[in-house]
Amino acid sequence: MTPTRERLPAFSYFFPAHDEADNIEGLVAEALEALPGLAERFEIIAVDDGSTDATPALADRLAAEHPGVVHVVHHPGNLGYGAALRSGFAASRYPVVGFTDGDRQFRVADLGRLLDLLAAPASPDAVVGYRLQRADPAVRLLYARLYRLALRTFFGLRVRDVDCACKVFRRQALEGVRLESGGAFLSAELLIKFAARGGRLEEVGVPHYPRTAGRATGSNPRVVLRAVRDFWLLRLRLWANRQAALRRGEPVLGAGRG
Repeated sequence: MTPTRERLPAFSYFFPAHDEADNIEGLVAEALEALPGLAERFEIIAVDDGSTDATPALADRLAAEHPGVVHVVHHPGNLGYGAALRSGFAASRYPVVGFTDGDRQFRVADLGRLLDLLAAPASPDAVVGYRLQRADPAVRLLYARLYRLALRTFFGLRVRDVDCACKVFRRQALEGVRLESGGAFLSAELLIKFAARGGRLEEVGVPHYPRTAGRATGSNPRVVLRAVRDFWLLRLRLWANRQAALRRGEPVLGAGRG
């Protein structure tokens, strides 16, 4: 990819991975090819969310092959998608942080579309992607439409595709944001609390590709029920005491890896 802006001085890229043995090597290779066109310095953080396949061993081998560039965070068990995102943010250390999923349904090079907007005049604090044409089963498309309507109705969150796993943030704008969800509601909670603290965000369309390996879990009933529970817990807490609700949870940013 030929960038249309100057490269970032430094960029943290991470991805969550649960049982993605068939994808992780290809994704890291893709990132190593694409990121030099986006940033002068970069790091790649793989968050292994308690995988039971070869994902942990493959991630460790890739980190050993690319010391100082590829890093791995291991969860002791499957803590959930939101917990994996939180670990990725906490492990990051550069001023701009971005992520995609570990299933390769987004291209790392397409983060450049988001970074172009982040570098524009009157630039926002975050840029979130929306899938130009979702390559998902019909049931997931139905869930997504209902979810978007519920977020607009109950939280006033007017984002076209809250769960699009292609987002970039200025690290400074995430200071003070605290999160509770460990599941699929994490993406919405992040944007709700980010906006509540005055964060400015923009949206840009990105391509979405079919999953070619591994297994999707987003429509698993347990995942959906956990997201519904977290949705209503946050809504009720915001109604009861907005400021207390915004202070609940752990800081999204950690101290990095030192």
